[in-house]
Amino acid sequence: MPTEVRFVYSGIRVRNLARSLRFYRKLGFRVVQRGSFSHGGRWVHLTHPSSDHRLELNFYPRGTPFYEPFRPGGEFDHFGFFAADPLEWLRTTVRAGAKPTVGFIDGDTQLLFVQDPDGVWLGVYGPAEPPKKKRRTARQRRPG
Repeated sequence: MPTEVRFVYSGIRVRNLARSLRFYRKLGFRVVQRGSFSHGGRWVHLTHPSSDHRLELNFYPRGTPFYEPFRPGGEFDHFGFFAADPLEWLRTTVRAGAKPTVGFIDGDTQLLFVQDPDGVWLGVYGPAEPPKKKRRTARQRRPG
C-alpha cells in the first residue's frame, strides 16, 4: 500500500466496560487512551508492558448501530489499522478481495470497515480529509 499504514490494535466487544477494565488491569494492562463514538459506543485502548500492540475494548449499548446480542464466539470486534489516507486503504483492500461494510466520519477522524474473504472485520482510522497530493512545480520537474 503506498499510503502510510500501521497495524495498531485488536478490538474486542465487552458487555461491561468497567468489569473488563478491572480484569485487564489485574493482568498488567494500562489505559493509554479512551473515547466515545458519535453513535453512542465507547472504547478504551490498553497496552501491556510486553508489547506495543494495543487492545481496544469496545462497548456498544443497546440501540447503537454496532450493538449485537452476545453469543459464543462473537466477542472479537475487528483488527484496527491507521492509514494516512483511509480511502486509499479501502480501495487497496477491496482490490485484494475485501467487502466494504460501513464507514463514517467522527469529528476529524474517518473510520472505514471491510470484511476479509472469511468475514473477519478490518477497520482503518485516519484523517477525515485525505492528505494533499504534492504537486511538482516546473522547477521541481526533471528534464526529459
